[in-house]
Amino acid sequence: MNVLLADDHAIVREGLKLLLSTLPHLRVVGEAGSARDIHAQLRTHDVDLLTLDLGMPGVTGAPFIRELLAGFPRLKILVLTANIEPRVIRAALDAGAAGYLTKHGDPAELVTAIEAVQQGDVVIAASMRYATAGSDALHSASEPPVAEATSPVPLTPRELQVLALVAHGVTARDMGARLGISLLTARKHRENLMRKLELHSAAELTAYAVRLGLPAG
Repeated sequence: MNVLLADDHAIVREGLKLLLSTLPHLRVVGEAGSARDIHAQLRTHDVDLLTLDLGMPGVTGAPFIRELLAGFPRLKILVLTANIEPRVIRAALDAGAAGYLTKHGDPAELVTAIEAVQQGDVVIAASMRYATAGSDALHSASEPPVAEATSPVPLTPRELQVLALVAHGVTARDMGARLGISLLTARKHRENLMRKLELHSAAELTAYAVRLGLPAG
């Protein structure tokens, strides 16, 4: 399987190359730091799988994915990004992405995802599956969506996001970076969630998340 790594940070690409070099059935045939570079590499190399950072220069999310698949219909696109907004995840899958992973995830999850994509599955990071609960875009039968359990206290999509991140041990600072909000706003979301659920610590939030079926890390 020929892989093209697309990320505007060279150190990230080097890390990915090091990780993928351990897999005998994969070969990294090129790198790209922008949308323009991606097109140039796809015209130059026979690429089976593209790992794509949605935050790269010139990349416009779902429209860019559609554009690539229109020109290279056999290409499989595995999004690997820091953006965990549910609407962005759903849009990418609806556009035809073969998977959606977060850069903050476990490297082993990337290896598993690539193997699943090779088998024709659509995959998504375990911590993000609540974003696509009930969506037809995710048809992999390996694991059911994690947010099928209903919270006794109704939670908004943003509150589910915060709950899932807390369950993974994400700090308020990192939560703000992932959600594109300030540190103070992230802390406020967490405090409001604890108040709403009548819980008093991250440990109690994590236990509550586990009871709902959200993964903990």
